[in-house]
Amino acid sequence: MRTLKISVAQFQPKDGDKEYNLSVIEKLTAKAKTAGADVISFHEMSITAYTFFKDLARDEVVKLAEKIPDGESTQKLIQIAEQYDITILAGLVEITDDQLFNTYICVDRSGLIAKYSKIHPFISKYFSPGNEYVVFDIKGWKCGILICYDNNVVENVRATSLLGAEIIFAPHVTMCTPSSMPGRGFVDDALWQKREIDPVPLRMEFDGPKGRQWLMRWLPARAYDNGVYYVFTNPIGYDGDQLKNGNSMILDPYGDVLAEIKSFDDEIATAVITEDKLKLSGGYRYKNARKPELYKDILGADHESLTKPVWMEK
Repeated sequence: MRTLKISVAQFQPKDGDKEYNLSVIEKLTAKAKTAGADVISFHEMSITAYTFFKDLARDEVVKLAEKIPDGESTQKLIQIAEQYDITILAGLVEITDDQLFNTYICVDRSGLIAKYSKIHPFISKYFSPGNEYVVFDIKGWKCGILICYDNNVVENVRATSLLGAEIIFAPHVTMCTPSSMPGRGFVDDALWQKREIDPVPLRMEFDGPKGRQWLMRWLPARAYDNGVYYVFTNPIGYDGDQLKNGNSMILDPYGDVLAEIKSFDDEIATAVITEDKLKLSGGYRYKNARKPELYKDILGADHESLTKPVWMEK
């Protein structure tokens, strides 16, 4: 039976400081290797940080963007992957000709395995949307990538699973932002500053409707409905001017949490995934029960895509 040992990471990035962020990626990769992991996954745009891009001019974005695979950051990730003999997934800003993308890559000691560009970008008006799904192989497992908002559109998840993905890597920078949903909003900085001497109020906020409670409304459903493993990653602490709650986790095809980070620090969590759950899951049966002739024209009808979240509409 196939197995794979996966680590998820969380850390507090520094805006635009690739050297620092890559140093943390290396530190946590070493920790994952010590834990016996075959793969480690980091959050969305983990090499550059994310939220501060909302305030950057185009030339500032271009300065932080890189070619893939020849750019310094991709080459550094490959070097780390070779040093620790582990597969690494991380995010950065890609430049291709005159286009910019929020891109997530997978590398191992042999080089670049896969890259995926976010289909629903919004943090910067200078990012172009990706236009294709990706399915690739890690140690005999078929894997897909969907970045943050891409996972909220259920068709993206179903399409990726129908293309053969057994694992979906879901790098995010999310939660603790305003929404039309009751109970959502930013988390008070004072709670973060007191996290070491009075951690309970911060943990209650992070695990409440502003954070984990919102996540658990939909993330287990994506895994369950599609019969896939979900590898969710998210930063901890400040990303730009927004406080994030981490809670990086691995879910199985039943929608159950196998491993989760419940720390305020840079950290990893690790789980072994097993092949047997894939065909035992409800999602496997549901995909086989589909009758696309009933809804292919409905799902494929012309539609204007609107992505901008509530917190960016001010």
